[in-house]
Amino acid sequence: TLTLTLTLTLTLTLTTPLQVYVYRNGFARFSSFRYNSNVKNIGDSYVHLTNAAVQKTAPGFDVGAGSKWPLHAFKLYLVAKFGSRATDACFAAVEQLVIHSLLSVQKIMIHDKHCFEMYGYDILIDDALKPWLIEVNASPSLTADTPQDYELKFGLLDDVYSVIDVEGKLGGALEECVGGYDLIYNGGPMRIGKGSCYSTKLGCFDDRVRQLKKLRALNFLLERRTTVPPS
Repeated sequence: TLTLTLTLTLTLTLTTPLQVYVYRNGFARFSSFRYNSNVKNIGDSYVHLTNAAVQKTAPGFDVGAGSKWPLHAFKLYLVAKFGSRATDACFAAVEQLVIHSLLSVQKIMIHDKHCFEMYGYDILIDDALKPWLIEVNASPSLTADTPQDYELKFGLLDDVYSVIDVEGKLGGALEECVGGYDLIYNGGPMRIGKGSCYSTKLGCFDDRVRQLKKLRALNFLLERRTTVPPS
């Protein structure tokens, strides 16, 4: 058994009412050495911590792999090992953990419609697939250690600006999916359509480029309809 934490990123666009977008992709980070509860190893950071700054100094550390799995790959592993129902329950619990942590501090957040927040979540998954919140980072790290890390964080930042719609390309509409971001809370929990076998899109396949092109094309057509007079 290895120590495992999930690293997720979310964007807060409004605090009243609370609007939360969570990034569908992320990383499952592992320790370099197998976990054990021996008191003699309680201070062994390579066993108990999954931070990249710690693990990259471990003996035999694989720089190419970086002790990380894409969240999508980790979800597929859990489906193969525990089944789709247990895996979906785990990821749904992660989503609920995120929502309730934000609701608990909603009253003391800065209420400004011209601002947004981006938070990083570190969540521990135990052997019963139960998530435990470790910490919330107000300034999540955006440095990249591997090509996969760079690709994820580049896409994440690109999608942040699409969510807040700085250039007004979405026409001010509140979209349920923008690139790799999914709206999970808008004054209340968002629900996935009945046709889906999952209750959350967290960790699902992420074709963010195709989704953005489709979204912008749709909004372009809607804009044409409202600006071009009928013949």
